[in-house]
Amino acid sequence: MRIWRRIGRQHWAKIAVGIAAAEYIRFIDKTVTLTVEPADAWDRAEADMPIIIAFWHGQHLLATNARKSSYKVKMLVSMHHDGDVNAIAAERLGVGTIRGSGNHAGGFVHKGGVAAFQGMIDALAEGYSVALSADVPKVSRKAGLGIVKLAQITGRPIHPIAIATTHRIVLNNWDRSTINLPFGRGAGVVPQAVRVAADADDAALEAARQLLEDRLNVATKRAYEIVDRR
Repeated sequence: MRIWRRIGRQHWAKIAVGIAAAEYIRFIDKTVTLTVEPADAWDRAEADMPIIIAFWHGQHLLATNARKSSYKVKMLVSMHHDGDVNAIAAERLGVGTIRGSGNHAGGFVHKGGVAAFQGMIDALAEGYSVALSADVPKVSRKAGLGIVKLAQITGRPIHPIAIATTHRIVLNNWDRSTINLPFGRGAGVVPQAVRVAADADDAALEAARQLLEDRLNVATKRAYEIVDRR
């Protein structure tokens, strides 16, 4: 086991796995029939761009597919060594990366977080949409304040999205990570955007955080209803 871990930390191994992951995601994209709900989701997103794209951490495998190829998008990827693989895969799929992660208080103050938060602000100012998981680290399906503060500072709306596929493997870990499998149906559900006023006080920020959490949960439930129906 230690040998495999040691190999997995090698740069060449991360590149190989990242490339394989990107090609696997492309394969899923070609073999899954995707339904987007509501039908005008792309139009709403394009009218608001650049936007902040939010998804639950365990649903992130197909996050790079939640865009048209013409969209300029950067994704927040953790500084953990597993994040190196995710970054390689994302960039191979045409998505830029910003490295860093937040904390349980909803800020971005460690693990390169301050630079990452500024990087997201800069990316949005440059016309890039920014995609990131909404969960606080290691707490599944609980939205953090960091993404809400990003919306407040930049004035950009948060567009929640949930993606599900008929065939999948759900892991028994903290974020219920889903490995999407090819063929079958897919669903992308995009509820109404969450907007945060520049002068929002603590109560308003908490209300926006709870609204984002609720909309992501409803979207996730609906996405699974679509792909699992007979």
